[in-house]
Amino acid sequence: MKIAIAGSGALGCGFGYMMQKNGNDVTLIDFWEDHIKAIQKNGLTITVNGKEDNIDIPIGKPADIKDTFDAVFIFTKSMGLRHMLEEIKHLLSEDTKVICLLNGLGHAKTIAEYIPEKNIIMGTTVWTGGLDAPGKTHFMGEGPVEVQNADINEKESTLQIVKMMADSGLNGVYSQDVHFTTWRKACVNGTMNALCSLLDCNIKELFATSEHEDLIKEIVSEFSLVAETEGVHLDVEETVSYLKATAEKVGAHYPSMHQDLQNKRLTEIDFLNGTVAKEAENKGLNAPYSKLITQLIHAKEDILGIKR
Repeated sequence: MKIAIAGSGALGCGFGYMMQKNGNDVTLIDFWEDHIKAIQKNGLTITVNGKEDNIDIPIGKPADIKDTFDAVFIFTKSMGLRHMLEEIKHLLSEDTKVICLLNGLGHAKTIAEYIPEKNIIMGTTVWTGGLDAPGKTHFMGEGPVEVQNADINEKESTLQIVKMMADSGLNGVYSQDVHFTTWRKACVNGTMNALCSLLDCNIKELFATSEHEDLIKEIVSEFSLVAETEGVHLDVEETVSYLKATAEKVGAHYPSMHQDLQNKRLTEIDFLNGTVAKEAENKGLNAPYSKLITQLIHAKEDILGIKR
């Protein structure tokens, strides 16, 4: 399968690596000049679940890529989605499937402005990663990558994507309700990412605190409240249990939002707790924890001199 990875940070490189090792024709796409040059010169150095490897893999900026692809996986930050879609329009044929595995809420509406519904596949992943240096990343996980077609008539083509990911060791799964899994993944990031960023700790340290259970339950309750207005039922106790199990698997990992602040990059908070706070207010509901967390993350961005 001819595949492009649009947004080749830690997760993008990890997925691209796994897919290419399985025999797919993969091209990485990014905007970071140092990262691009390092991979072009030295290949991609990546550690996957503790095992280091180096592979040659094509990479370039969108304007440098001239091919069209069978599938494009999007791994930008949430705030970079629209810009990436603008930049890769020339890479999409009328049959190119676009798979969105971004953190956050509301991305399907943005993608639908650029791409026919028949080509949209939405999904979630619990795999994690980090950028150690230009051209050097780490990638870890074992959980499912759940995807579902936006157009009900496109299940068979989506199952081909699922099989390709499964064959690549990425545990592809066809989701029966991607809206539910998207909201549940948003709970992961709205709790672990946000709290680790504010407390300057890793996930293991967060879950060792005496206050973690109450904090997580309050945040999940707010996400559940807003999700219900969109027809998605999130059982609070079940979701909290899921988060605990996820934390045990991930361990002493610094989540992406923490990494963003450490590297003075803008966070995705507006597409997580910020969206919940805004939608709650629009619908006459209360989400004080999400609102406060959003304000505190923005305050931290301001202190670090990160422009929004």
